[in-house]
Amino acid sequence: MKNRNPDAAVRVLLQCAAFAAVLSLAGCGGGGGGEGAASGIAAPVPPTPGIDLPGPQQLADAGSVADSCAAPRTGTNPATGLPFADRRGTLADEKTWVRSWIDRTYLWYDEVPSNLAAADYATPTSYFDALKTPALTASGRPKDRFHYTYRTPAYQDLLQSTESGYGAEFAYLSRTPPRLIRVAYTEPGSPAAQAGIVRGDTLLAIDGIDAVGAGSQADVDRLNAALAPPADGISHGFTLRSADGNTRTVNLASARIERSPVQNVRTIDTPTGRVGYLQFNDHVEKAEAQLVAAFEQLRAAGVVDLVLDMRYNSGGLLAIASEAASMIAPAAVTQGAVFERLNFNRKNPFGLSASQSSLPFYATTRGYSVPAGRTLPRLGLSHVTVLTGPDTCSASESVVNGLRGVGVTVDLIGAATCGKPYGFYPEDNCGTTYFAIQFQGVNAKGFGDYGDGMAPTCTVADDFDRALGDVAEGRLAAALNHRATGACPVTASARRSASASPPVAADGAPYLERSAPRADRLVRPADFN
Repeated sequence: MKNRNPDAAVRVLLQCAAFAAVLSLAGCGGGGGGEGAASGIAAPVPPTPGIDLPGPQQLADAGSVADSCAAPRTGTNPATGLPFADRRGTLADEKTWVRSWIDRTYLWYDEVPSNLAAADYATPTSYFDALKTPALTASGRPKDRFHYTYRTPAYQDLLQSTESGYGAEFAYLSRTPPRLIRVAYTEPGSPAAQAGIVRGDTLLAIDGIDAVGAGSQADVDRLNAALAPPADGISHGFTLRSADGNTRTVNLASARIERSPVQNVRTIDTPTGRVGYLQFNDHVEKAEAQLVAAFEQLRAAGVVDLVLDMRYNSGGLLAIASEAASMIAPAAVTQGAVFERLNFNRKNPFGLSASQSSLPFYATTRGYSVPAGRTLPRLGLSHVTVLTGPDTCSASESVVNGLRGVGVTVDLIGAATCGKPYGFYPEDNCGTTYFAIQFQGVNAKGFGDYGDGMAPTCTVADDFDRALGDVAEGRLAAALNHRATGACPVTASARRSASASPPVAADGAPYLERSAPRADRLVRPADFN
């Protein structure tokens, strides 16, 4: 195994499946191994019947062929500040490294088919795409839906907390004609927000191209290019219909978007006490300060319960998830408890001790955007309601699972979560970063079997006709009703049937398009101290 920069070597991520295209003509297409692009949903490929499983074999040690590259990089590695370690090699060397890395570190290394010859694959990435378990979950979905690659420079760029865009999160409720694309929310101060775009607006066209019914590949390609601008300063005309039926066209220029991970912090007075609400969209460094401020505000307001809206939170830093869970729960149940334990394959490929594989419930800030060591504010709640959907992934699921692990009651209102209890140590070799599942996260009770997602307590459609945080919005209204009555409101099913928007995407896939880091679960060395 290569000796990497320490922070890079032990960075652990949980990632959304690689995406191939935002929109498609008739069905989802594409394959694994995204080479730096993050958009669309690719249909899973079923395993080949009768495939052989591996027997005993001798494989080269990954370290012996690491950095042996067909096209070695030169100069300084921007991630480490040191010269690239690449040396002259061949594509065969790169494929050998891929196979050895899988055999050493992959969680299900003993389920990888043994009849896959490296010579049959043109590139190391295409070979890597095939080197995964063919097993299925109980629901029939592929057991491993999160196996992919990323071009290392693109991945390093995406690790930053800003990226090019318009500041509107589009929900792709139907990706094939007739398509249905609505705005989920906007970032404050973004080009979209400044143009008056709000939650619930429906996308009709871009630059005059019909976004609902476009049928040619050329039109679909142009729509996709406009929806995912590769750089700042790219302008397009967006035609939208508002919830009240008015249609307008606005010109948007892509720019660096500063995300606000915590929004709409408020209190709701009910007959049984004051309930807090906050919209939590990203487990990023900036979220630490915003979460601390939000929980201080809610604590000062004397809330007796909380609705945590993570329907669009696809993941991020696991330490932020631990802090959020700690600020919700009573200190008596989290002190000394495990928030999440990482279970690797039986080879213990990274040589971690038990303490290095267990993340605690933090009682103090970690120093991401608040000075380290500051005592976290606590609400001390034994119950919390979380608003969820297919975009509730990875670190967000860890919040739910971690709280349940110490006896906090967590009700889920909305739709099933995405189902990502797994994670990675991403590894760069020859300019490609490889993501192979290497651990399963479990809570203090040892539970982490939610590969098919966490089922909601009440199934309620996402109500795009109302603002997030509005007490009349479908999921928040259902959460308050469930808290008051202990039952799912009858209006939930009626609203779901009457809604023009399906409660989940047609294939159960996430609504939103997120770049890789926003759907990751990251763990850093200091997180275990």
